[in-house]
Amino acid sequence: MAAEADVLTELRRLRARLPQLTGALAATVDGLMLAQDATNEAESVAALTAAALGVAQRLADTTGRGTFHELLVRGDAGYVATYAAGSSAVLTLLAEPRINVGRLHLEARRAGARVGDLVDSSLGRQETP
Repeated sequence: MAAEADVLTELRRLRARLPQLTGALAATVDGLMLAQDATNEAESVAALTAAALGVAQRLADTTGRGTFHELLVRGDAGYVATYAAGSSAVLTLLAEPRINVGRLHLEARRAGARVGDLVDSSLGRQETP
């Protein structure tokens, strides 16, 4: 995919804006890696992201909450955050426990929109409203 280099550039810019990120990856909604920046076991994380995405989408739909936008998991050692990125991709971020979660959401939503535009345009798809 021609957009992979641009997606990697976006991930690196996001990590520069949020130094508390310990990893970032973009993957297709079915778990195929598009780009990753310093994420250990990125392929496994991409596959798990696809599984979590399926559950999150079903949960949002079943509870009448609409289309999936984001998922945040907090553990003892930090956060895993997944954001919709257009119609074909997701952005998953790993963060230290001391991150400002509001800023994480703000920056990640913007980056997710840019990644979504890059991926959807390279696939010739329109982003869903």
